[in-house]
Amino acid sequence: MSSLLAAIIAFVLVAVFMPLAIRLAVRSGFVDAPGGRKVHDIPVPPIGGLVVFPVFILVFVLSGFGAHGHWPLIEGLVLLMAVGVADDFRPIQPWIKFGAQIVAACVVVIPGGAQVHTLGNLFGFGGIWLDLFTVPFSIIAMVLFINGMNLIDGLDGLAGGIGFLSFFWFLLACLIKPDAALLPGPAMAAAAMAGFLIYNLRTPWRRKASVFLGDCGSLCLGLLMGWYAIKIAEFPGPTMLPISVAWIIGLPVFDECAQFYRRVREGKHPFTADRGHLHHHFLDAGFTPGQASRFILSIVFLMSAIGYLGILCGVPQYVLAYVWIAMLFSHMALSYKPERYVRILKSLREGPFVSKRKSAE
Repeated sequence: MSSLLAAIIAFVLVAVFMPLAIRLAVRSGFVDAPGGRKVHDIPVPPIGGLVVFPVFILVFVLSGFGAHGHWPLIEGLVLLMAVGVADDFRPIQPWIKFGAQIVAACVVVIPGGAQVHTLGNLFGFGGIWLDLFTVPFSIIAMVLFINGMNLIDGLDGLAGGIGFLSFFWFLLACLIKPDAALLPGPAMAAAAMAGFLIYNLRTPWRRKASVFLGDCGSLCLGLLMGWYAIKIAEFPGPTMLPISVAWIIGLPVFDECAQFYRRVREGKHPFTADRGHLHHHFLDAGFTPGQASRFILSIVFLMSAIGYLGILCGVPQYVLAYVWIAMLFSHMALSYKPERYVRILKSLREGPFVSKRKSAE
């Protein structure tokens, strides 16, 4: 089966089965009720991941692409699906969910071989090789991927859109410098996410999401993004460098680090849920959920383009690294005092970037 055909099948299956799963979830009462920090005002089933990732696994295995070296990835996805569904149905202790993330990361890193061996010429002083730190660094990086996507999943279309854009850039990297062994996965993942976004992304034809990704979906999405990010950057004759990957997945990492930093500074547990995420700053600045998602996804696309195309255009790795680090610390500093972020975003909203015309979103 060709990669294109497999991707089309994944898209069609997700697009066809999603409405059926939504109706079944609503009838059974498996919905995410509004209230608290949540921005939706009607119950919405959090079962997007329960359709997307079983379809991805099924098509991946039956197409024959997953026969070699991908079973640890599938095992990690199944583990996170189980824990995520349990958390979506009835919230579990944060340490249980975090422990599952560590176990899944260990599975894909050690037997799965998703390992970061080098960071490249990150600071301009030559290549940085991790050697003995390869496995622990890779596990930490994978947990950051997983947890980052789980934390940023707070607006219609946001986590799914970030996932789709990430797989788009991974796919582009495989196409420009053909990696037949890696090409099918990002293609099927992007197609499956596109099928989900039909029902989750706010558009002129859909005012509100009719399904959420859920913890099941956001956890699995983070693992799948981490797997291909590391594999593509470490493949013999890599199609993209580690710093390119850092730019592609940078925004979820920025937000994750900022929340942990702020919560610890405030004397809170780092996993305490609150309204301090980037998308909350947009909402507090007066953006509608749809406007906030589009704005954030535009930032993600721009950062990804800088990271990937910058290397292709000859920008030194260390220049991209220093700019990335400066952006990280700037985001952390602004997020520590959310009113700073809100003031900046309000000025953008009142400027030429966002229409003042009140929408029906």
